[in-house]
Amino acid sequence: MVLLESEEELDVGDDAPDFSLPGTDGETYTLDSFADNDALLVVFTCNHCPYAKAKFELLNDLAADYDDVAVVGISPNDADEYPDDSFEKMQELVENGTIQYDAYLYDESQDVARAYGAVCTPDPFLFRKENDAFELAWHGRLDDAHSPDDEPTQHDMREAIDAVLAGEDVDKGFLPSRGCSIKWKN
Repeated sequence: MVLLESEEELDVGDDAPDFSLPGTDGETYTLDSFADNDALLVVFTCNHCPYAKAKFELLNDLAADYDDVAVVGISPNDADEYPDDSFEKMQELVENGTIQYDAYLYDESQDVARAYGAVCTPDPFLFRKENDAFELAWHGRLDDAHSPDDEPTQHDMREAIDAVLAGEDVDKGFLPSRGCSIKWKN
């Protein structure tokens, strides 16, 4: 396990890179799939990383608590080398209720993770809806619990979502997420 911090690739105001990815429910998703939402939280995550697993419940809560925000997990890891991150294992986690996001998508080519500049799991990106497009409002950590066993005292993403839904700028600066490195294909 290699611990990394997220890096800034997209700037606030940049459009979300589009994608067309299979979901665990058998549907194919694009940005347009979430057009009815006021905000979109894209989190690059996986099934096996202890840092990502520690945020499953938080992401489930965000998906349940905010009707106007789509919470979308995207797994970009190389499932050939990390079988716990296979599409079938993703489906199992959704079917057994461990993951309850609005969508859990598989980025087998890893092109979407590269387009977003994702480097670790979890690596969250919050977008606001502006003129029928999703623009980056904030890229930063979900909370201040840096280790899987830590309890958060600062709920950064929830505060960022509240700001976006209130039509305000997210005044947090870049607070990098920490987690396992994305398992890139050779």
